[in-house]
Amino acid sequence: MSLSSRPAAGGRGRARSGGDQAGPPQGIPPASLPAPAAVEGWLASLGLQAGPRSEREGLAAWDLTLDGRRRLDLRVTVILDPSLGAIVWAHLAPPIGDGLRKAYRTLLTWNDEFPLAKFSLAEDGRPILAVEIPARWLDADELGLALARVLGIADYLFDETRGWLWIGGRVPPTYEARLAAAPGGPAGAADGPTAAAAPAGGGRGLLDRYAARLPELTAP
Repeated sequence: MSLSSRPAAGGRGRARSGGDQAGPPQGIPPASLPAPAAVEGWLASLGLQAGPRSEREGLAAWDLTLDGRRRLDLRVTVILDPSLGAIVWAHLAPPIGDGLRKAYRTLLTWNDEFPLAKFSLAEDGRPILAVEIPARWLDADELGLALARVLGIADYLFDETRGWLWIGGRVPPTYEARLAAAPGGPAGAADGPTAAAAPAGGGRGLLDRYAARLPELTAP
C-alpha cells in the first residue's frame, strides 16, 4: 500500500480531509524517533515479515499480512511519522458500496467500544482500523502491542464484518479449511478439504504474547 493512498489518522467514523488534520506537534526532537532500520529490526524480532520499505515526504511505511485466530490475510501497514510517532492501520474490508450509512454508524459504535483504536472510512469507502503510538512511547514492545490490538480486534469483530468481506457473509470453504488446518485454529471449524499448510501470515504469536494486555478483547 503506497503512502499516498493511506487515510488520515484519527477521526471518529470517517477519515478526515487534509484540511482537518492537525499540524505537527511541537517539541518532538527528530533524534528521539527510531530510524526506519530500527523499526525493521523490531518487526523481525516480533517474528513478522514485512514488505519492502516505502518512503515519501519524511514518512516510512511497511506492509504486512497477518493471520489471527479467525481473521486471515489482514492487510496491515506500519507507518513511521515524524510528526506523531507510529501508526498501525489495517483494511478491515474492501470498499463498502451499499449500506454505507449503516456502516458509518457501526464504526461510530466501535469507536466507543474500543477507545484505544480508531475506526474510519477511507475516501474510497474502505473501513479502516488504526492504532497510534506517540513518539514518546514508541519502542518494539509498544509496536508489538499495537499490532496485536489491531489483529485481535479484527478477530473479535469477525462475525460483524463477514458481510463486508463476502457476499451474504458466507465464509468460503477454502477459508474455513485454512482455519481448521492452522495450529490453534478455532474449535468447530467447518469441514472442508485439508489445506496443504497452515497460514503463513503470522500473528497468532502476537495474540498469545499480548493477550494479558488486551482486556477489551476478552469476551464477557
